[in-house]
Amino acid sequence: MKISTKGRYALRLLLDLARHRGEGYIALKDTAERQGISKKYLEQIIPILNKTDLLKTNRGYQGGYRLAKDPALTTVGDVLRLTEGSLAPVACVEQSPVDCARSADCPTLPVWQGLYRVMTEYLDGITLQDILDSQRERAGDNYNI
Repeated sequence: MKISTKGRYALRLLLDLARHRGEGYIALKDTAERQGISKKYLEQIIPILNKTDLLKTNRGYQGGYRLAKDPALTTVGDVLRLTEGSLAPVACVEQSPVDCARSADCPTLPVWQGLYRVMTEYLDGITLQDILDSQRERAGDNYNI
């Protein structure tokens, strides 16, 4: 599975909002500048995220976007499912039970099920807060004597 630019940029957008959550509503142009992403591209991602409980929007003067919930409650898996659709490596593993005429005799089905399980567990095990904490730890290790 290859994560699209939309998925990567949505994650960066949400991380930027999480990093600046104490500053109120954040203008999209500010996030675009900090992240080096086109504002027009972010404007295409916002409607996808706005349909969920991830963002709060404020229009007008001092308007912008902010996270609707604590960054510890949003996983990378949540964001990628919104932007990429399913995380399943093949269509048949999305269904339970598997609805495929060949499933009983398919020698590769366990491979795809295992891959899907590992990817899902991994991506759902990382929150926006985990990424921010990890970044702070790495930045704290950057010192010179």
